[in-house]
Amino acid sequence: MNRAIELRHQLHQNPELSGGEAKTAERIIRFFTPLCPEALIKKLGGNGIAVVFSGNDPGPTVLLRAELDALPIQETIDGPYRSIYPNISHKCGHDGHMAILAAVGIKLAAKRPLQGRVVLLFQPAEETGAGAAAVIADPRYAEIAPDLVFALHNLPGFPLGQVVIRDGTFASASRGITIKLSGATAHAAQPETGCSPALAMAQIITRLSGLSAQSFASAEAAFVTIVGAQLGSKSFGTAPGKAEIWATLRSETDAVMESMIAETEQIISAAAFASSLDYSINYSDIFQATVNSQSANDVIRSSCRNESVVEPAKPFRWSEDFGCFTSMTSGALFGIGAGKGSAELHNSHYDFPDALIEPAAQLFCEIIDRSLG
Repeated sequence: MNRAIELRHQLHQNPELSGGEAKTAERIIRFFTPLCPEALIKKLGGNGIAVVFSGNDPGPTVLLRAELDALPIQETIDGPYRSIYPNISHKCGHDGHMAILAAVGIKLAAKRPLQGRVVLLFQPAEETGAGAAAVIADPRYAEIAPDLVFALHNLPGFPLGQVVIRDGTFASASRGITIKLSGATAHAAQPETGCSPALAMAQIITRLSGLSAQSFASAEAAFVTIVGAQLGSKSFGTAPGKAEIWATLRSETDAVMESMIAETEQIISAAAFASSLDYSINYSDIFQATVNSQSANDVIRSSCRNESVVEPAKPFRWSEDFGCFTSMTSGALFGIGAGKGSAELHNSHYDFPDALIEPAAQLFCEIIDRSLG
């Protein structure tokens, strides 16, 4: 485990943002090359890396995924491996997830599976929701097309090593929306000679903030969060002509997300029309719901020996682009406790616990054994 922990510290010290993980990928390649995998596919869907360990006999392919990217958050922890880059740090634990797969790789190099293949996928750009889709769209993904897919995410607030699983939706669907309203400026003394988006902006914010699951006759959690807005500038002699609104749409299922999108666009269109405004809508950071199959979860359940297991009644509200994989292939995303006293994810004080690497790697190895028979 010392090698995996050392790798984790190196990765934590040298974080890279989504889409720019080239040096992180190089570190992964240098780590795995001496382990002599049967295949090592580089630049998969951008900076992705796929490491393949094969058995002697044919069998299914099991894919385990970790994420390469870090976050635009200033490091606040002290220590020898603190981030050397300002405003970039591993505050979601992806450094730990990579170290866990590195530990699995060490075990597989020492003892290959008897049959089938194991693919250790190091995926780029999870935080923006673009990485999984890019990997799957890469023509070389067909070379490692899996029969089962698994991933984990550390969860602060749960006891260290506790496994969190859920049939159906595990992580919610979400997407960012940018709304631009365009009218015409005017002298503040004669606002009627222009076309201000102020009223339409207020109406859109009010109505979007009021959307909920009940709006779509659904019992699941669904809501819109206004994350920012801008109207004109601090110029007291000018009535504004432009405005922008930024919001996040969130739901437990993709079906309700589609209903939310339709209702959101209708609200925007009606408000813009009433104020004689032009408008545009742009979506980004698009995540579909991550939906676990019961059969994959049953593999996880049967693989848990000493770990305690909890199954929450409701999905997590945060999003994960692993849903791209589970929408195509039977699989599951599960949580593993990072400790009750841990800082929360995306908090500047968060640091992945090294003590979690060994039990998580062992659990993945159990999942591999059961998946490959």
